[in-house]
Amino acid sequence: MNYKSFLLTVLGVFIASSMFAQANILNAKSPEEIGVRTPEQIAIDNDKPLEYGYVDDRDILFAKMTWERVVLDERVNFPLYYPIDTNNIGKNRRSLYDVLYSSVKNGKIKNIYDDSYFTAKRTLKDIEAALSKIDTTELGIEQINAGEVLSAEYINRRDITAADIKEYHVKGFWYFDKRQAELKYRILGIAPVAPDVNFIDSDTPDLVPLFWVFFPDAREVLHEFKAFNNDNSAIPHSFDHLLNSRHFNGYIYREENVYGDRKISEYVAENALMQLLESDRIKEKIRNFELDMWTY
Repeated sequence: MNYKSFLLTVLGVFIASSMFAQANILNAKSPEEIGVRTPEQIAIDNDKPLEYGYVDDRDILFAKMTWERVVLDERVNFPLYYPIDTNNIGKNRRSLYDVLYSSVKNGKIKNIYDDSYFTAKRTLKDIEAALSKIDTTELGIEQINAGEVLSAEYINRRDITAADIKEYHVKGFWYFDKRQAELKYRILGIAPVAPDVNFIDSDTPDLVPLFWVFFPDAREVLHEFKAFNNDNSAIPHSFDHLLNSRHFNGYIYREENVYGDRKISEYVAENALMQLLESDRIKEKIRNFELDMWTY
């Protein structure tokens, strides 16, 4: 039995390595062949995100909706932030923001929303207006007042890029599955957060969510792109795996409650330490439910 398990484990590691390593890097005869898989390799891989199992509403014994801030300054969250400069790096390496935004532009992610309740849809035009700012310099204004054609050199354009993303907001659903007797977590939505583009160069710009994505709708795209694995670059993790396995550190800034899902900052104001402790208290309350199930 142990011998069979060992063989299955070795086979699984070999298959995973062949699927996730940079394709054809040792067999390429030119740089253009690196990363290009043959049709036979693609057919064998059959690489798809792991499907969620069906959960009946009657099997949910306990549930709690939470909203978390995933701050990108923390080292554990770096795989979601880097690389921010894609000029000197391969096409297979992109930050999470670049993956989401490019997928919205090319139509792979069809629906984006204004808030985490997914009630109001936004369009690509709405996003582009929030991601760029165009100003005319004083010399350009003088040129316009003189009746001349505005020169391009007097136009300043500021775009939100991956380097400007400060954090992600993640909406998730904690629930206790009584059929499997286990506390589980399911991501429902994710939003990149950056400074308001109109005040991005000020000393303390306000952070705003750029758009919300319904996470199940983006899983196919997030599975295609891989995040860097610092322990073994031959087996990178997909963004779908990274987020579903909660391989990130987040702080709860809101939970569903009787007060209209108010934020922690609304009842614990101007005290970052107490807000952090309140976030830990909410996490502990959720975890204790599962422990209490086995306490008599």
